[in-house]
Amino acid sequence: MSNWSTYIKNYQSYLRIERGLSKNTIANYTFDIEKIVDYLSENNIDVNPIQISEEIVQQFIYEISKTVNPRSQARIISGLRSFFSYLIFEDYRITNPMELIEIPKIGRKLPDTLSADEIDALISAIDLGEAKEEDERNKAMLETLYGCGLRVSELVSLKISDLFFEEGFLKVSGKGNKERFVPIGNLTQKYIELYRNTKRVHLKIQKGHEDTLFLNRRGRQLTRAMIFTIIKDLAAKINLQKTISPHTFRHSFATHLLENGADLRSIQLMLGHESITTTEIYVHLDRRHLKQVINAFHPRK
Repeated sequence: MSNWSTYIKNYQSYLRIERGLSKNTIANYTFDIEKIVDYLSENNIDVNPIQISEEIVQQFIYEISKTVNPRSQARIISGLRSFFSYLIFEDYRITNPMELIEIPKIGRKLPDTLSADEIDALISAIDLGEAKEEDERNKAMLETLYGCGLRVSELVSLKISDLFFEEGFLKVSGKGNKERFVPIGNLTQKYIELYRNTKRVHLKIQKGHEDTLFLNRRGRQLTRAMIFTIIKDLAAKINLQKTISPHTFRHSFATHLLENGADLRSIQLMLGHESITTTEIYVHLDRRHLKQVINAFHPRK
């Protein structure tokens, strides 16, 4: 409609080439822009992104605020603001119709954290009941999620060629294809090697997946949804009364490091956060840690 698709495709190319963003991030940006395209179509408003006025955009935001929560609304506003900023950058527009639209204030939602005992219980739950073909793989994956603090997308795309066990590191391709090296402990290495030598070696691996570390039964890369399902099933098995996801393991990794005395800058590097402000979210969980730091290190304690 009214050439939106052409501008969106050009924007996607810009995000991929100029900004170096991942496919998932670009898909999220596009999803938010498509919401306003749907709104225009449903209301028979024939206007392209160059001509669209502040009034139309404000009406769209007003309508969508009735159906989405403040956090989603904030994301949509932010995504559209970025899109129109790109159009200004490319000299398609002079003004940004999102300029006067305020992002709703949202409280910072801290994800649930697992204790070390709860993580042990989840991984031990893999042994409960009948032994399954994928048990060794699932153990290795959960140990890697928690032991290295990986994002779920980083876990499923991990390659055998990314393992530098002699040096004690993993090479991780994070957001925006930025690479970082993350320390990997002996226990995590042991579980990965066990999986590789006892299970993975017997799989019929599909072409193009020879270097992928964690594979499904058909010899292909696992989906992120599969990791969510594995974790939800284990939580139900041990009757864990917390809302958890693969990200919970990453969050717990950072929290436990902080509580045991690691500095925020080291945690930032391991998590692959561009800004230390993002990492600071983990400080808010346990301010006792900050008190201990003052007591231990400040000259006026």
